[in-house]
Amino acid sequence: MLHPWHGANYGSSAPEQVNAIIEISKGSSCKYEIDKPTGLLKLDRIIYSSFHYPINYGFIPQTLGEDGDPLDILVLCSQSIQPLCLVKATVIGNMQMIDNGEKDDKIIAVATNDPSVNHLKDIIELPDHFINVLKNYFENYKVLENKIVEIDKFQNKETAYKVIEESIKLYTNNFPKK
Repeated sequence: MLHPWHGANYGSSAPEQVNAIIEISKGSSCKYEIDKPTGLLKLDRIIYSSFHYPINYGFIPQTLGEDGDPLDILVLCSQSIQPLCLVKATVIGNMQMIDNGEKDDKIIAVATNDPSVNHLKDIIELPDHFINVLKNYFENYKVLENKIVEIDKFQNKETAYKVIEESIKLYTNNFPKK
C-alpha cells in the first residue's frame, strides 16, 4: 500500500492546482489524521465541542509545514468527501492560523471537478459569511480542550502559492529521495 503522505505527490500543476488527500469529511466531528509511520488513517480524537467540520479537511502530499506535519488544506466541495480520497484541488487562498502559539497554515481550495464550486478562483469570491464560519469554527473547536487557536488572517492565492512552494522545499530537504 502506498503511503498517502510520501507515496502520492503534490501534483504536476502545483502550486496553483494540487492533489489533496482528505482526512476529515465535511460534517464530521471525528478528528482523523494520517499515522506518520504506517500511513493508515487513525482516529486522533472526537472533537470536544458540538462543532462539526464545515469543510473537507486534509493535506497536500509531499509537503511539510512548519509544525512538522504535512501542509493542511481545506477543500470546498458541494459534497462530503470520503477520507483518504485523492482530490484535485484549485488553490484560492490561505488561512493563517496560530495553534497553541505555533504557525499552522491552512490552504483553502475548491474541488476542481465540482461544477458547484470550481468557478471560484480567489478567496475574495467566497461569501463573507463562509469566511466567518471558518474563522468561528477554527477559533472555537478546541476551547473545551483549553487550547487557544487564533486566526491571524485570510490571505490571497499568491500568498498560498508561496506557502505551498516553501512546504515542498521543506519536505524535499527533510525527506530526500533515495
